[in-house]
Amino acid sequence: MTQEDPRILELRKIRTKALEGGGEERIRKQKARGKMTARERVTLLLAAGTFNEIEPFITHQGDEMNLLQDKFYGDGVITGYGQISGRTVYLYSQDFTIYGGTLSEMQSHKICRVMDLAVRNGVPFISLIDSGGARIQEGVRSMGGYAEIFRRNAQYSGVVPQLAVMLGPCAGGAAYSPALQDLVIMIDKKSFMFLTGPEVIKAVTGEVIDSESLGGADVHMSISGVAHLRAGTEKEALELVRHFLSYLPSNNVENPSFVQPRDDPARMDESLNRVVPLDPTEPYIMHHVIEKIVDQDSFLEIQPDWARNAIIGLARIGGHSVGIVGQEPAIMAGVIDIDAADKMTRFVRMCDCFNIPLVTFVDSPGFLPGIAQEHGGIIRHGAKLLYAYSEATVPKVCLITRKAYGGAYVVMSSKYLGTDVTYAWPSAEIAVLGAEGAVNILYKKQIEMSKNPTAERKKLADEYREKFNNPYYAASTGYVDDIIEPRESRPKIIASLSALRDKYTPAPPRKHGNIPV
Repeated sequence: MTQEDPRILELRKIRTKALEGGGEERIRKQKARGKMTARERVTLLLAAGTFNEIEPFITHQGDEMNLLQDKFYGDGVITGYGQISGRTVYLYSQDFTIYGGTLSEMQSHKICRVMDLAVRNGVPFISLIDSGGARIQEGVRSMGGYAEIFRRNAQYSGVVPQLAVMLGPCAGGAAYSPALQDLVIMIDKKSFMFLTGPEVIKAVTGEVIDSESLGGADVHMSISGVAHLRAGTEKEALELVRHFLSYLPSNNVENPSFVQPRDDPARMDESLNRVVPLDPTEPYIMHHVIEKIVDQDSFLEIQPDWARNAIIGLARIGGHSVGIVGQEPAIMAGVIDIDAADKMTRFVRMCDCFNIPLVTFVDSPGFLPGIAQEHGGIIRHGAKLLYAYSEATVPKVCLITRKAYGGAYVVMSSKYLGTDVTYAWPSAEIAVLGAEGAVNILYKKQIEMSKNPTAERKKLADEYREKFNNPYYAASTGYVDDIIEPRESRPKIIASLSALRDKYTPAPPRKHGNIPV
């Protein structure tokens, strides 16, 4: 019987050790918190048997504060590549059982290595984050490691999709990496993001708050707008990664994949003809309109709890991926405020990065008035949206369902910002102001001098609305390409996108524009 090579036996021993992470006791504590191990997350995310690990034998190099007495293979992060739905992705998964997943110089080296490989091969990059922040024992070397990651997040933005899944804490400067990525997914009651933790805040400002109230999923989904999607469990979060990626190409020079639709492209929904009330002040639900036009069950709304007066999300129309942008007239009448402008702007730019056509549903009476909005820079924030639509070179289709007033009309993918096709429903009102607002300015003295100002105002408003606040006036001057029955929206949009599939709009040579951030 041939004796096995001792070198092979040594390799197997070391591999087994590397698979143990921080050891049995730390793994037990991780599971007691209701959390998976870093390796379990990788296994669950990727197709079975496709994961290939990179640099599993790297260890901490310095001996600050006797760290070498407790050396672990992998140094707190698992890196490598595998398959999701037949497509290669690169990823890293931080291991909280090793020094709390804290970032060291060598951990940064491993993460940067797979980021570089992802871009070199033109495939998505996924961050599975569960870390206490920088490894304090290393001092500035760990901070330099973060800078290397952040620089790559920025430089590779718009080259390959970058997704961050928050599976535990993400404290301090570490939070800037997910903030730079295309999608941030958080888990209820399990993941937290903040620059300064509760203890630091208490020491500096005297404010008392817990981690959940400071930087939990509820906060970042509804108040700060940092997170895009939320999940109840780690399993659901990783499923969201797969679902989101199904709408995107692998990189910026590919087109999104086509999915054979089960929904008839020629389908017309008669209920759309009755969706907009005759009373222009009565709300309706734009989400219902979107869901009746896109392929059935294909709409993935993003940031649904933040700036709810605006709607963004990914869907399929005729089997092709599209980015959906719009207003929700049932929330604040669909008015655009600072948060709504920011929400729509970043989404438009992401779609343009990855060749995803844009379909915009417009029903907005304008920008939100008020001192707080003006002092908060609504001009600057609205200009971002204007900039994003003007710069986007992907196919753009706009559908005006009702109100399109003033600046809100202009910034919402209006025809002369470069939108390819603009449709309007018969209920569309395209004007500088609503009828009431317009006559209050144009006929102020006439109304004041009349015997019955209320009746006079109504008469003048009705006349103004009939003459100007309708789609036919806009269509007669070329600002609308066609006025369609609402039920025709789906086949019309599909036909337009099909005609625009080979659109080519080269941008003028420049280093980059100067968006009004």
